[in-house]
Amino acid sequence: MVRKLKYHEQKLLKKVDFISWKLDDNIHEIQILKRYRIQKRDDYSKYCTVVLEIKKLARAIKELDPKDPFRVECSAAVLEKLYSMGLIQTKWSLDLVSKITASAFCRRRLPVVMVRAKMADSIKIATTFVEQGHVRVGPEVVKDPAFLVTRNMEDFVTWVDSCAIKKHIMEYNELRDDFNMA
Repeated sequence: MVRKLKYHEQKLLKKVDFISWKLDDNIHEIQILKRYRIQKRDDYSKYCTVVLEIKKLARAIKELDPKDPFRVECSAAVLEKLYSMGLIQTKWSLDLVSKITASAFCRRRLPVVMVRAKMADSIKIATTFVEQGHVRVGPEVVKDPAFLVTRNMEDFVTWVDSCAIKKHIMEYNELRDDFNMA
């Protein structure tokens, strides 16, 4: 809890913007954090670091001879990995790797995938559901909103069996079986 600023303190701090610093130039970062409801700024900085490493790897692979079998093998492996993670749309060329941004990682977070699957109306509500333990990916309950969902696991995002939300959905669709549901 922060106390209310005194008059002279308000006058001194009137022209100070605590969100946007001149050194950081982080307006874009703040917009991404708000859009995807990322609670920890550290997560976004990790995504940026990983993106830089991926781009550096792609540049190193591009510098190899195009007919080199090692280049073909490495580029296929990198493209397959990035495609299976859902960061690129197709596995055609390494040029797509240079277009990856930290927002691509943010779009693979569990609350965003839930909104895309129409399990929640907004990312804020989806984040709340995840934190409260209403969502599972495969057999495991996930309580971390920063969980990255791959393309393969996207189909396995469901409600927990004992969840009241699932009961309401089953009743609405007239699919609820009293024997299976407690």
